[in-house]
Amino acid sequence: MSEQIAPTRTPAFEARLKKRYAAEKRFKAMGLGAIVFSILVLLYLLGTMTINGIGGFQRAEVEVPIDFAEAGISIDASSLETGNAVQSLESQGLPQVVDYFAQQSLGDEGAAEIGGQAWRDVAAAIVANPAILQRETVFWIPASADLASGLDGEGSQDVRQLAAELADAGKLEKNFDIGFFTRADATNPQQVGIWGALKGSILTMIVTLALAFPIGVLAALYLEEYAPKNRWTDLIELSINNLAAVPSIIFGLLGLAVFLTLFPSYRSAPLIGGMTLALMTMPVIVIAGRNAIKAVPPSIRDGALAVGASPVQVVFHHVLPLALPGILTGTIIGMARALGETAPLLMIGMRAFVASPPDSFTAPATVLPMQIFLWSDEIDRGFVERTSAAIIVLLLFLLLMNGLAIYLRNKFEKKW
Repeated sequence: MSEQIAPTRTPAFEARLKKRYAAEKRFKAMGLGAIVFSILVLLYLLGTMTINGIGGFQRAEVEVPIDFAEAGISIDASSLETGNAVQSLESQGLPQVVDYFAQQSLGDEGAAEIGGQAWRDVAAAIVANPAILQRETVFWIPASADLASGLDGEGSQDVRQLAAELADAGKLEKNFDIGFFTRADATNPQQVGIWGALKGSILTMIVTLALAFPIGVLAALYLEEYAPKNRWTDLIELSINNLAAVPSIIFGLLGLAVFLTLFPSYRSAPLIGGMTLALMTMPVIVIAGRNAIKAVPPSIRDGALAVGASPVQVVFHHVLPLALPGILTGTIIGMARALGETAPLLMIGMRAFVASPPDSFTAPATVLPMQIFLWSDEIDRGFVERTSAAIIVLLLFLLLMNGLAIYLRNKFEKKW
């Protein structure tokens, strides 16, 4: 039996082998470095947003004790049932009562620096618990924007001094503002909230999903399972792929030219915004749906046909359920992209000041990214903090949507 001869490792071979190993190490180091750099940039972004946004979830409030028994304010059950309680309290002079007790607690200068709509917070507390009208109650009501700036060390010397005196006396503090999640836009950073924009985003996304998902999935099924392979289907596929890469503002121009021409009275409504974003999202859903349908093994189709299923039953009873996780993942990612868009909605007029949350799909509304854009134009420091807080909410919303996509994919994904 012949002996195996080991290959001779010449110096040139050793040099080339060493060079390849060094190149591999450099490649690994570059890949690891890219990952570390990306993580550091992400942490810096999140850290900066968090630090700047913490103040946006708070507001400056002053302490005002109010003795309602002395004020003579009352409320009846009928006004509570009809929803006219706030108007009733206003007609009884609740704003003047709040100003009077603010002067007693804060002095004339301090009382002049409470928010102009602060009495509404007191009215809301009364409506929630009418029993407080029988006793003295301490309220923390919003300060003016100037006094809030003074608490942050900005503004005029007099305002900063007043803020320091009230803070030292324990009558001016920054507290967590739960109303930030329940109010709509306002001209005062102490009174703004994101619920109006967030509700507008939700209504817009509902319209987008209702239009883009069924049409996109059915188009993907037709192109993958039924459409003949000819030049026309090739042209359709090419058009869909091109539409997925079209800049989003083009869809805004299309919505402006088509939808607002057909429905001119619905400008800045979630209905028009959802229809415009549906045009942008639909190609993404079609592409994701086709890829998910292609991933279903042909043996599933052959087995279903072998036991007597019709072609329609094969598609809707076997292929579509197995492809649904991939379709849902692509749909949610497309919806997350649509949620962060501003350019298309800017073209159809959703750049509007909306002081109350929309109550229908046709009411004037704005969306969260557009609200962030509007607040970023303000020069008041309070709006800067509110902008960062709104960005945090938007990032959490997007993270939730992407997490849902990952969950659905892992839960329903089949291993072949």
